[in-house]
Amino acid sequence: MTAPATPRALLGFSLASTLLAAFLSFGGQAAAQEEEEVFTQKEVETEARRYIEEKSQANQGVFPFPDPVANRTIPLLFDHIRLVRTLSGYGYFAAVDFHEKGFEPPKPYELDFWYKPRAKKLVLMDIRIHKLPQKEGEGWVLVSRLPVPWWWLPVSEHPGHTEYKRAWEVKAAIHEYLADKIREGGGILRIKDEKTGQEIPLEFVEIHNPVRRIPDKDYFACTDFREKGEPEKFYDIDFWLAERNGKLVVDQVKIHKAPEKEDGHWIQVERYSFEADKPTIVP
Repeated sequence: MTAPATPRALLGFSLASTLLAAFLSFGGQAAAQEEEEVFTQKEVETEARRYIEEKSQANQGVFPFPDPVANRTIPLLFDHIRLVRTLSGYGYFAAVDFHEKGFEPPKPYELDFWYKPRAKKLVLMDIRIHKLPQKEGEGWVLVSRLPVPWWWLPVSEHPGHTEYKRAWEVKAAIHEYLADKIREGGGILRIKDEKTGQEIPLEFVEIHNPVRRIPDKDYFACTDFREKGEPEKFYDIDFWLAERNGKLVVDQVKIHKAPEKEDGHWIQVERYSFEADKPTIVP
């Protein structure tokens, strides 16, 4: 018959188990941290500076930024990189100050360069205007463009696990999906119109607010796209996401509103409605 364990033996086993758990937990955190922090902030800054200098040298010292929202290319002159932020699991974000060529006093802009580590390299995912100039008296002041880029929303929190995903997490998943597809497509997202059977070349403009969720079902958000070569021809595209193994993935892309010409102007005509499903707004 086996003798019962003594209190001292139980204490030793408990202590060993606790230390082992702590070691494994620390090891897991360290591994995750090592994977996420492949690059230092200095390395991100160096890569952003290299990209800006390369584009500027090819354009007589001007950094040409194609603003998808305003649908114009802004001739920018580089000032400095203000800061580099890291958002665990989502990449690196360099806030870069520019001013528009030909203005005195200087007309400032602040652009965010979003990088993600891929195959031991920094990949530029997208560039977005965070702040743009607004006239004030004889000069200019910077104001945030709305909606602000999703990477500024979780500034005061660490990405953790909650019962439901937050709006910025949904936007991040959609934006990463789009950035990859657009890079593969040479700057264009191509989708097939199920109604006409035609393939449409689209230029990404922005993701709408709010993000929604059908109760007990998937998350989704509407986005604006402009047909390439058609500055007034907009599509409202819905991206539906499912949660798989704790990660949000795009599993359906649907045209919500398509452009149709009426009295010589393009208007958006709704293809389907989700209101009957009583979607809730994701905070």
